[in-house]
Amino acid sequence: MTTDTTSLRPSAARTRAEETTSSARGRRAHAQRRAQLTAWAFLAPVALYLVLFYAYPLWKNIELSLKHYTVASFVSGNAPFVGLQNFVDVFSNATFGPAIWHTTVFVLVSIVVQFGLGLALAVFFHHHFPLSGLLRALFLVPWLLPLLVSASTWSWMMNSDSGIINAFLEAVGIGQINWLTSPDWSLFAVLVANIWIGIPFNLVIMYSGLQGIPGELYEAASLDGANGWQRFWRITFPLLRPVTAITLLLGFVYTLKVFDIIWIMTKGGPSGSSTTLAIWSYQLGFGSLLPDFSSAATVGNVLIVIALVVGLIYARVQRRLEV
Repeated sequence: MTTDTTSLRPSAARTRAEETTSSARGRRAHAQRRAQLTAWAFLAPVALYLVLFYAYPLWKNIELSLKHYTVASFVSGNAPFVGLQNFVDVFSNATFGPAIWHTTVFVLVSIVVQFGLGLALAVFFHHHFPLSGLLRALFLVPWLLPLLVSASTWSWMMNSDSGIINAFLEAVGIGQINWLTSPDWSLFAVLVANIWIGIPFNLVIMYSGLQGIPGELYEAASLDGANGWQRFWRITFPLLRPVTAITLLLGFVYTLKVFDIIWIMTKGGPSGSSTTLAIWSYQLGFGSLLPDFSSAATVGNVLIVIALVVGLIYARVQRRLEV
């Protein structure tokens, strides 16, 4: 009895094709698993960093604000749960109202002036001219200097007796101003220093945004008879809107938590005249022999909530603009 090999050939071919397909699927699945493991391997350090340095400290800060911690209970960890009583105490404290006002003035004035001057300088340097690169680099110096150096320099310049600013004012016939020791001038003094430090950041971001605007738009507007202000208002400013939004958001978050400049220059004084929420939080936690860790954490959480609310508003506005 003979076997018809020709009838087996299609079956064998199908078997080999199925084996090849199964092998290819296995290789693809293995490659996908390797890609997923590689992605998780790259993601793990970032996730660990966020948990250790953001999530855990945030959780501990919330826990501090919901319990009554003293030095003894902070060491032992046995602090009684008080709920929102710490928030009630902070909101009813006589320092809360002035601190909120100083924080509002400090943040809003800093952002508006920094952004306005930064945008003006960005537009100015966008028109290339000799030494524009060197001058633009010099404007970055305040941003590159350590805040300790910048704040100390401004403290020396604004010193009532030996400061160069008062020396200049006396030379032109204006009386001496106690920039750092007068309740009327201390907040203005730290504002000036903070604005000086923040201008380069706005300059760099807005200048980068200007590089993305096609020059043909300005040429077409010039041919249509638009002057400089019209070109800025109808071309530059609208096309810079996304960059403007993120610059203002970052500026707000950064300025809201400014501590070192104010602490080095005035320590929040005199008489609390330059005390912001960030300064008050530090004073409560570390400014006395009997620290109030719970109240300090509560004030810190207020700052976090303010930043979170502004961030959510920004996200909502951006979503509406995209639609």
